Amino acid sequence: MDTPQRPISDSSFSVLASTNTTPANALPPIIIGCKVPVEKSDDPNERVWHLAEILSIRGAAEDGSILPATEFYVHYQHFNKRLDDWVSLDRLKLSELEFPKPKKPPAPASQPKSKSAVSKNNKKDGKNSKLAALKGKGNSAIPATPAAAAEQRKRKRSMMEKELNMSREDTPELKASSSMVEQNVDADGDTEMRDAEADVFSKEKELEKLRVGGSMTQCVAEIARVKNIKKIIMGKHEVETWYFSPYPEELTRVPAVYICEFCLEYMGTPRQFERHRAKCTLRHPPGNEIYRKDKVSFFEIDGRKQRRYCRNLCLLSKLFLDHKTLYYDVDPFLFYLMTIADEHGCHLIGYFSKEKHSADDYNVACILTLPQHQRMGYGKVLIQFSYELSKVEKKTGSPEKPLSDLGLLSYRSYWTDVLLEKLCKFRGEITIQELAEETSITPEDIQHTLHTLDVLKYYKGQHIICLSQKNVEHYEKNMKKQKIKIDPEYLEWTPPKFSMASLKFIN
Repeated sequence: MDTPQRPISDSSFSVLASTNTTPANALPPIIIGCKVPVEKSDDPNERVWHLAEILSIRGAAEDGSILPATEFYVHYQHFNKRLDDWVSLDRLKLSELEFPKPKKPPAPASQPKSKSAVSKNNKKDGKNSKLAALKGKGNSAIPATPAAAAEQRKRKRSMMEKELNMSREDTPELKASSSMVEQNVDADGDTEMRDAEADVFSKEKELEKLRVGGSMTQCVAEIARVKNIKKIIMGKHEVETWYFSPYPEELTRVPAVYICEFCLEYMGTPRQFERHRAKCTLRHPPGNEIYRKDKVSFFEIDGRKQRRYCRNLCLLSKLFLDHKTLYYDVDPFLFYLMTIADEHGCHLIGYFSKEKHSADDYNVACILTLPQHQRMGYGKVLIQFSYELSKVEKKTGSPEKPLSDLGLLSYRSYWTDVLLEKLCKFRGEITIQELAEETSITPEDIQHTLHTLDVLKYYKGQHIICLSQKNVEHYEKNMKKQKIKIDPEYLEWTPPKFSMASLKFIN
């Protein structure tokens, strides 16, 4: 005889539920903008966690749910943007996951005006009807009514969104990051159109945020761009990239991009690279050699005459310069490339670009030493060469601002070395303007460097330069180092002159 089954009580069900919580494969919802500690340690025996922000997600399910194989592109807080990377799920400490702050609710609708207020406004509108009609004339007319102003803001917003969409690359990784940009733009909850200046960072703010945020980008659309090339192979060097660069989409799906170190053409497979090297006859940059001493050479290239090479150079440099926004419009620039020669040819070490006509008298627009040749003193050689060109032009110059973090350190070090060398050998009175004329460094940069060195003193009603023992020791230590220096006697260069017609850059 079958015994009747005893019904399960509510209390017994609650006990069962407490012993078996969520399934093992269930994961908390993770969205773009979340902050979470990520394991980042050079020592495998020690686990170190750093707070990071999730910028993009790949490998998720079609419905958006997170899978064990999902990867996350993260930016480590208080670290430079070049350290951003894809990380696996097991490197996230999900117990401390922080979700982004919710959007602010939209502003409440304005209260309807009273009848008396409406009648007063109607009288004012009648008096100002002629003025409103005048404002409505012409292309640069001021909107005469709130409706017209709202329409103008709407058109302005649509134009900016169109430009924003045009600047993005259509890659799978960037689709998520592009949506994050749109979320960031509207993060303040403003339904009104903000000024165009809000989408462009001021130089002061960028320099302030650089040391902790690590991003020197000048456009909001660039912030969320995900590094799309993992590494490049250039000659005998295999280099991990730092930032996004708009290479063709098919190259974002290969393990490494092969770059010819002589013509800078890019290939996606070793077979393509081998076939290219068998046909490529270039053994040095396609420009005029204006300096050669021992194995060091400098080549001058006109961006208008060698567009393909200069565009390839800009794409390559964008992998290591976060703030660089110039990729294809190379006509207004001259490029100066530093090479080291061997039996195979002249190998690219670094370069700097310079505007053909700079309204602000900048002598450098962009400067880069390739990562495989950094920490060897080549950066200061590039800087010194740019100032030697300024001396030939008989004018002072300064690099275009803002500088990257590494560029700023290099320039400060160069300015310090040059000024200490001048001051340690000089006895008597000298002005900042005289120092500028001798070194071609602008008075502003000289004054900034002297303040950094703390050598400007106020004594008996006037400013004097007083070198400390620490400054002298720094100078003597640098003099003992074996450095590559530019010898002006080996420079054969005449400042190029361009007509107004050639500066219009019409194709």
